[in-house]
Amino acid sequence: MEELIQRIIKDGRNLGRGILKVDGFINHQVDPVLMDACGREFARRFKDVGATKVLTAEISGIAPAIATALHLVLPVVYARKHKPITMPDQVFLTLAPSHTKGNMAELIVSPEYLRSGERVLIIDDFLASGSTIMGLVRLAQTAGSSLVGIGALVEKSFEGGRELLNPLGVPIESLACIASMEGDQIVFGNCD
Repeated sequence: MEELIQRIIKDGRNLGRGILKVDGFINHQVDPVLMDACGREFARRFKDVGATKVLTAEISGIAPAIATALHLVLPVVYARKHKPITMPDQVFLTLAPSHTKGNMAELIVSPEYLRSGERVLIIDDFLASGSTIMGLVRLAQTAGSSLVGIGALVEKSFEGGRELLNPLGVPIESLACIASMEGDQIVFGNCD
């Protein structure tokens, strides 16, 4: 998606070690106009998958997931990283490595909001190694839901996440694909 690519070129920064700083418009400060355009594009791409719910991870995936769900007219469930006291004792929980924090993060969903028979569309900010998205897949599978698609704002194709996710047999859509991040460069490539 050209609008997202141009914004990454203008305001994104390669911090090294495969970390792309986009927190000024995607995940710390959010550009709602850009997120709306991204959500509209995801909704166009996933309109025929029959999703009943959008699933994402706290916190960076919430903005694109809400924008997508708004255009698909679906509820959003986000996997929390800490269990609040309002959540029931029995929850769906998995662990996934955090690339930016360098540790394992819990992903927790209440069974009240992710049920058997749901058709889940996963939307997240990044597809890198695929480990966070696989954590979301595990949560959906544990709930008895079916996965119908995966969308990421930015795919870092050099980290191999798509290869991890391809065996799931669902459409995988990324709006901007980065082929490499050598030195201070950000090199874009094809999303496939």
